[in-house]
Amino acid sequence: MLLYIVRHGIAIDREDPKCPSDPERYLTPGGIKRTREIARRIASLIEAPKVLISSPYVRAMQTAEIFADAVDIAKSKIEKTDQLLPGAEPGAFLRELGRRKSLDSAMCFGHAPQLDELIATALGAKKNLTELKKAGVACVELAHVQPSGGKLVWLVTPRAVRKLSKGK
Repeated sequence: MLLYIVRHGIAIDREDPKCPSDPERYLTPGGIKRTREIARRIASLIEAPKVLISSPYVRAMQTAEIFADAVDIAKSKIEKTDQLLPGAEPGAFLRELGRRKSLDSAMCFGHAPQLDELIATALGAKKNLTELKKAGVACVELAHVQPSGGKLVWLVTPRAVRKLSKGK
């Protein structure tokens, strides 16, 4: 199975007086624009995943919706799980994923540092090996979801995507 792991885009700053509670924090206009650019570029490089799964927090769901548009999947098909919330145990999400039979690809959306912990767990590492940037994407190939026996196929930063898009 290919697991695409996407950190949410740039959200309103916690220090902004207009900032709502953490679950309600939303993408900024610039965050939406950058996330769309990244989603379009990633969509041009991969086959559409079979399932999109997101943290229920607003900024993660907005990111999932942007990627759903890019890979031509109905937004209504995005599934929500608390297993991608900040602080969730990464193994729980992998176990949830493992219960799905014959799933060959999935894309999930969440938060740092939990997604870096998810990558480490999927790779069987004891500590974090990555630091996903906002709207960053990693692809992990999982031979077995349990026990974790994954390989990091690629990881791309938003800056790299922008440079590729500009042909630099």
